Amino acid sequence: MMECRTEPKMRKGCNIMHIIDHPLVQHKLAILRDVKTGPKEFREMVREITMLICYEAMRDLPLMPVQVDTPLETAACHMINGKKLAVVPILRAGLGMMEGVLDLVPAAKVGHIGVYRDPASLEPNKYYFKMPPDIADRIVFLVDPMLATGGSVCESVRLLKEEGCTQINLMSIVAAPEGVAKVKAAHPDVEIYVAALDRELNDHGYIMPGLGDAGDRVFGTK
Repeated sequence: MMECRTEPKMRKGCNIMHIIDHPLVQHKLAILRDVKTGPKEFREMVREITMLICYEAMRDLPLMPVQVDTPLETAACHMINGKKLAVVPILRAGLGMMEGVLDLVPAAKVGHIGVYRDPASLEPNKYYFKMPPDIADRIVFLVDPMLATGGSVCESVRLLKEEGCTQINLMSIVAAPEGVAKVKAAHPDVEIYVAALDRELNDHGYIMPGLGDAGDRVFGTK
């Protein structure tokens, strides 16, 4: 019988990072990395990988028992219980992941954070922030395809915490060790879900081997 979880499993302070190494994720990631992959297929792969990561990231959502009338009889089932969800993309590349989350949880509310990385200092600067009014009451899934220096993510988490958010999960596709370390140090209560942990950052703050500029590849702007 399925275990009915009435409360989410909280693992705060554990600096947990999950690498989703499912064969389908790794296959799609290889296509995503390929320089020959065009914007249409790149967007499709981002969306599909996000759905697979999201499946794992939401594994511990609380459940409640419900009775459902089937065409034949009444069945004992389970539905998601507790706090509602929100997906928050970091603009602009995070928009490519947003639809993948909404495919699985279409009732989730959506917030937006605009943070750009200064090309000289590599420090984050906020230019847009818009959240649902009840964001503090929701489990937040922050999405950004690339966890590079970690500056934008750390700033985004800080802004969400200022709004009262206490349950924040990060979903990225590719991460660098430097970015993971920075997020872990600044926000140890945030769980990180990625498809791959790459080798390093180069001198310009790009993930190596990475997949290039995710925003440019999603929107075909370069």
